[in-house]
Amino acid sequence: MRWSPGKRSENLEDMRGAGAPRGGPGLRLGLGGMVVLLILSVVFKRDFFSLVGGGGGLPAGAGAGTEAPVTASPEEERMVDFVSFVLDSSQAFWAREFPRLGATYRPATLVLFRDAVQSACGYAEAASGPFYCPGDQKVYIDLGFYDELSQRFGAPGDFAQAYVLAHEIGHHVQNLLGVERKMRDAQQRSPGQANALSVRLELQADCLAGVWGHETQQQGILQAGDIDEGLAAAASVGDDRIQRMSGQAVNPEGWTHGSAEQRARWFRVGFDSGDPNRCDTFGSRD
Repeated sequence: MRWSPGKRSENLEDMRGAGAPRGGPGLRLGLGGMVVLLILSVVFKRDFFSLVGGGGGLPAGAGAGTEAPVTASPEEERMVDFVSFVLDSSQAFWAREFPRLGATYRPATLVLFRDAVQSACGYAEAASGPFYCPGDQKVYIDLGFYDELSQRFGAPGDFAQAYVLAHEIGHHVQNLLGVERKMRDAQQRSPGQANALSVRLELQADCLAGVWGHETQQQGILQAGDIDEGLAAAASVGDDRIQRMSGQAVNPEGWTHGSAEQRARWFRVGFDSGDPNRCDTFGSRD
């Protein structure tokens, strides 16, 4: 891809220098628990919130640890510049596209973290991979995932890396357009179709990533081999391939993201058409 390093997005939140989140899974407090802790703190003049590691009173995305200067290699800093470029490129495209869809685009924030992070969707470790949280409209990425994408999943290249972020921005697009909410409602009405509906959501995000890819091609950003990198990345994280890598039998009923063939094909639909209206995975049987 053709891009110039050095510019950092204003929608980038760098949490790489934060300590690991205190508390971890299971310690997020509800409103009632927070009220109890507040009363105890007032009565005994002691900070009971600190005893549970913040327990849900933390702002979404906060590491809840001690901030420290970011220590990173030149290669990692160049990667930060790259994801900043992809973030701004993809969001500028959707800001132009949304009026045609009858909506107004609001930018997502990209949170960079290491090892673990607390989001509005809960505690997450880097091992779970990049994710989008509708609750705070943020994308979370541990840059170490890109090494895994290349080495473990066999999908190297800068456009492969760009696909990952463009896919998560695709989820933000779905959230703003109400697609994500409708899908969750449908899952509640038909629990037996929960996985199948999740697959449709993920395939649509792949297609939306492809739509942005089409735009980069029109702008002359792509170079020879980039589209193959994107297709390889989409296929590399197919559920069937991951099941095989884990030593499991291929079981379509357990899929949540779609097969390698489906993911690559829907990415290609978006890339070839450049039209988000072609990304109706919910109305397709393929």
